[in-house]
Amino acid sequence: MVNIGNSWDDILAEEFKSEYYLRLREFLKREYAQQTIYPNMYDIFNALKYTAYEDVKVVIIGQDPYHGEGQAHGLCFSVKRGIAPPPSLLNIFKELQNDVGFRIPNNGELTDWTSQGVLLLNAVLTVRAGQANSHRGMGWEQLTDAVIRKLNEREKPIVFMLWGRNAKEKQKLITNSRHLVLTAAHPSPLSAYNGFFGCRHFSIANGFLAQTGQEPIDWSISDK
Repeated sequence: MVNIGNSWDDILAEEFKSEYYLRLREFLKREYAQQTIYPNMYDIFNALKYTAYEDVKVVIIGQDPYHGEGQAHGLCFSVKRGIAPPPSLLNIFKELQNDVGFRIPNNGELTDWTSQGVLLLNAVLTVRAGQANSHRGMGWEQLTDAVIRKLNEREKPIVFMLWGRNAKEKQKLITNSRHLVLTAAHPSPLSAYNGFFGCRHFSIANGFLAQTGQEPIDWSISDK
């Protein structure tokens, strides 16, 4: 069974025993045996592994993993060092540059953010190679809804960044007025000019964190 290795194990224990998750698990066993699936099965829960429940300050919600070879590693929008940053991530970097003076790095790995409390969560955690949204509707959405509901219960305020239609579907789960919900178009080249560029979510998030007595996020990415 799942072993995340931090507080999420207890928080999501009932989800991992539920009927929908057991069905999803059987589906994934077949998929990984018969198809090329991303990310590697050991990376599926990296978003939760890298950012424990009590450490979350900012949540960024993506759609599903990148479906190109070597790209997905369990964190939305992130790719490992040595993999060219995809267009959506490059647009995130452009907005960061305009918003907070971000220096464009030589890689697209966002683990520097996760260690500061940024949960990089896709709505769906697996995908077939070359087939975006191919695991949509198989049960992942119920699990990630549960993650958002649990975070919604938190007393310490959180910033939720919801970019694009899929992410905005989670907004109805965030009912706690302590939290800040920021919405914008998806950073994809198809939609970034319809409201992602200029949204200034990164500086707004840091302002909110400072107002609520929390350390702002250093959005810079180290060159390694």
